[in-house]
Amino acid sequence: MPNGFFRVGGDLVCDGFPLAEAAERFATPLYVYSGGLLHENYAAYAQAFPSPSRICYALKANPLGALLRILAGLGAGADIVSGGELRAALRSGFPADRIVFAGVGKSDDELRLGIEHGVGVVNVESEAEIERLAALAARAGRVVPFALRVNPAIDPGSHPHISTGLRQSKFGVAIAEAPGIAQRTKVLPAVRLVGVQSHIGSQILDLEPLAEAARALAALSRELLAAGFALETIDLGGGLGVDYEGGGRVLPEALARTLGAALGALPLRLLIEPGRSLVATAGVLVTRVLGEKENGGRRFLVVDAGMNDFLRPALYDAHHRVESVVLRGLVPRLVDVVGPVCESADFLARGRALESALPGDLLAVRDVGAYGFSMSSQYNMRPRAAEVLVEEGVPRLARRRETFDDLVATEV
Repeated sequence: MPNGFFRVGGDLVCDGFPLAEAAERFATPLYVYSGGLLHENYAAYAQAFPSPSRICYALKANPLGALLRILAGLGAGADIVSGGELRAALRSGFPADRIVFAGVGKSDDELRLGIEHGVGVVNVESEAEIERLAALAARAGRVVPFALRVNPAIDPGSHPHISTGLRQSKFGVAIAEAPGIAQRTKVLPAVRLVGVQSHIGSQILDLEPLAEAARALAALSRELLAAGFALETIDLGGGLGVDYEGGGRVLPEALARTLGAALGALPLRLLIEPGRSLVATAGVLVTRVLGEKENGGRRFLVVDAGMNDFLRPALYDAHHRVESVVLRGLVPRLVDVVGPVCESADFLARGRALESALPGDLLAVRDVGAYGFSMSSQYNMRPRAAEVLVEEGVPRLARRRETFDDLVATEV
């Protein structure tokens, strides 16, 4: 039986387990993940980027412990951007020396935590951060390896909110300033420059911007090597997109060919940090229809999942396929799928042709494994959804649904 989400008769299943049964067992809204598809997605990367390249999963895409333990067990490294993500990575079995500590605003406490656990490399975002890191490392009696994040001023062609390599972006330092910054770090004995890094954005479907960034970082790396810096890594971040329309996708092997041609024969370990392209397709959000109404000529299908459960459509006007969990062969109608949150932006899909649905019917929102639950909230005092992992056709609860007591537990 194949992995992922497919139909058996008219029923949508995950790794062979019916989503309708998952909804009955665990209630809705409900995130359901395919363990088989996660294994397949990682295997495609591992084949495209064999050792000494290193695949570091970007936890911000989805930090669910059940998924992290799978990836750690497969040999992935971790790309983290907070102290909480660092703890989650260590708790899930990622070796500290395979962790890349990124993030534009690391606090002193977070840096101390990284130093204490001996993370593999700290990606620094400014000269001031290097000086802070050096001072903290000196107090701890450590020499900390760091990579300098540079901003190559390249437009990845994706949504402005997820384009991080533009000239006006808050991330990294201007690439032209990097050699001077590197030279000035030589007087800081508690830190050691081991690489350069860039991450130009997310949901990238055209590989040329990534090739352009790779060429820029390769040229900078050669300059620094010639200046006597003992570089070890070149880190090109993540950003490979997925096709939310459900058609073809950019494969890791195509990315590997593109980056290999752009980098040439550099004597450095390549680090890449995929997130979305590993986990997006491995998740669906199952939601139950509450009712239907019509206003101003628009037909609204009201469901029990809202923008607090899944923010991407409201935040980015992102498109995600929506389909009936159980097909009954009814005539499709054009509807907006909206949630119960008290905001006009609370929608999951607009203008979609879906077969007629009755209260109690189930819909599945596809490709939500990345930036789904991880961006969810408790807005309108709505408890966050449960998460279920299906492995070899067997579902298990990976995160229970929150309760009202959870919502008020931190109040004093």
